[in-house]
Amino acid sequence: MKKTFLLLVLIAMMILAACSMEAPGSESEDAGSGSESGGDYKIGFSVSTLNNPFFVTLSEGAEAKAKELGATISVVDAQDDAAKQASDVEDLIQQGVDLIMINPVDSEAVTAAVESANSADIPVITVDRSAAGGEVVSHIASDNVAGGEMAGEYLLELVGDGAQVAELEGVPGASAARERGEGFNKVAADSLDVVAKQTANFDRAEGLTVMENILQGNPDIKGVFAHNDEMALGALEAIEAAGKDITVVGFDATDDAVKAVEEGRLAGTIAQKPELIGQTAVEAAVKSLDGEEVEASIPVELELVKQ
Repeated sequence: MKKTFLLLVLIAMMILAACSMEAPGSESEDAGSGSESGGDYKIGFSVSTLNNPFFVTLSEGAEAKAKELGATISVVDAQDDAAKQASDVEDLIQQGVDLIMINPVDSEAVTAAVESANSADIPVITVDRSAAGGEVVSHIASDNVAGGEMAGEYLLELVGDGAQVAELEGVPGASAARERGEGFNKVAADSLDVVAKQTANFDRAEGLTVMENILQGNPDIKGVFAHNDEMALGALEAIEAAGKDITVVGFDATDDAVKAVEEGRLAGTIAQKPELIGQTAVEAAVKSLDGEEVEASIPVELELVKQ
């Protein structure tokens, strides 16, 4: 009897031991099966400047989408300095990120940074502004040429054929500045008299100063097209301080600009939807890293916000 009892106890102990060894394996298997695409991806994002509401909104859109997809994103501010942007991209390469998204300060200058990422086998996606060289997986942006044309047509509608107008240009070398100017001048070349054209580097304070100077030399100006809302709002301050009635059209539809349109101060702005641009860029990044095919150019829709 004793032998039978001991044998039964031994068998029970063996069964319990086997069960305890099996359980952890089962749990581990279940946990592994729940992992989401993008969960292990590290994305670097070099933004031209975070001193501009448009790019703040764009980066916030990218961060929100990365969180939603389970990816990690590191946003770095180039502070509108092409040399700093090149250094920032090198740092991201050294950190071993899986993909780099770049919103170039200067489309020409950023080429070397893109090529450095290419050499390190790190894919690159350009956002809002394109790169003049290097290999890029995809470019996510609004159609800036079409937006410039939209702004030109609206300004022409408001000031009339042959009216004197001024153009405030963005950062020299930035593709957005070049393309918006190209679209605007397609309309202006035959229908408007562009008497002044000067860069204000996408900056509100510079927009104010540049507009003050333009007004001194061109008192008969009827309209202004600014390549972004920050310059448009700066120009508007100068115009209001001078007590003049001049039609101003901007580009980006930032919160301040939309408010100025609603107040009847700014004639209109081209809505570029920066949050959607950021979200779309991260979606494309994760798809590319998952091995899915991504379009070489992904446009984000535009619309005119007007009084």
